Amino acid sequence: MIAVLLVYVCALPAVAQEYPSGPIRIIAPSPPGSPRDIRARWVAERLAPALGQPVIVENKAGAGGNIGMQAAAKSPADGLTLVIVDTGTLAQNPHLYLRPGYDPFGDFIPVARLVDSPLMMAIHPEVPARSLTELIKLAQERPGQLSYGSSGIGTPPHLAGELFKRLAGIDVVHVPYKGAAPALADLLGGRIAYTIDGLSMQMQPVKAGKLRALAVTGTSRTAAAPDVPTFIESGLADYEYRAWMGIAVPAGTSKAIVARLNQELVKLLRQPDAKAWFAAQGGDVVGDDPETFAAVVRADHARWGKVIREAGIAAE
Repeated sequence: MIAVLLVYVCALPAVAQEYPSGPIRIIAPSPPGSPRDIRARWVAERLAPALGQPVIVENKAGAGGNIGMQAAAKSPADGLTLVIVDTGTLAQNPHLYLRPGYDPFGDFIPVARLVDSPLMMAIHPEVPARSLTELIKLAQERPGQLSYGSSGIGTPPHLAGELFKRLAGIDVVHVPYKGAAPALADLLGGRIAYTIDGLSMQMQPVKAGKLRALAVTGTSRTAAAPDVPTFIESGLADYEYRAWMGIAVPAGTSKAIVARLNQELVKLLRQPDAKAWFAAQGGDVVGDDPETFAAVVRADHARWGKVIREAGIAAE
């Protein structure tokens, strides 16, 4: 038995050294130009020289990311297929879709989180509220009269809006759009009162004075908008929404390959240009280990399952 164990332990570094044996693909479960795609290409460009093999990005859009996740789940567990995963695909979609087509725990091994990003609440300047407290008071005084927009039913902005609605105890109307751009257009036009969306979408009109930023959803302020308080600072002690994104591999991938990938990804994320690149999008670099990432996935999966069930949300 001792001899067998020694052979196994000695073989682990060899597996890692022999890896990769060919080109690598990163599945981005969304169309070109999306945040998943952009971050997948950032990883691919830097991972290729680190691993000594070409790294290509393959876009597989559809069903809120489910199509790409299904493709990744069915791929060989040889470390040559990676997939961009996030709060939506691993923590929310399994509760939103009756048959997402994959198991967030049984089909994947989390490798490393790339980035952790808050969302930001922005309101139209004509809404008579200059703080989150004032907005809550206004909504309480006008039940059912204020509306907020999102990029669609079951999307992160929708779920962030429902979480705010429940914790604040207010009655507001959700208006779903087919994407973030039309929601932003109607917000700028004053047809809805507010949205809770990514900083990359809303910072430019906020800086131009076309929108007013009220709060960000993280546990601390973001460097991209240091003057904007958090929901927690603004009085909602239990409100937190961090939209993380990372890399996973199909279940069955060897521990040695997972460790090698984590090591290379963490190296990339520790570079000064990485912090600056992600910060420009309103995100904070993470670069954690597989165990920590897996714990985050499980905690968020349980949390969002409760929110989605209680709110009766289902993806169309």
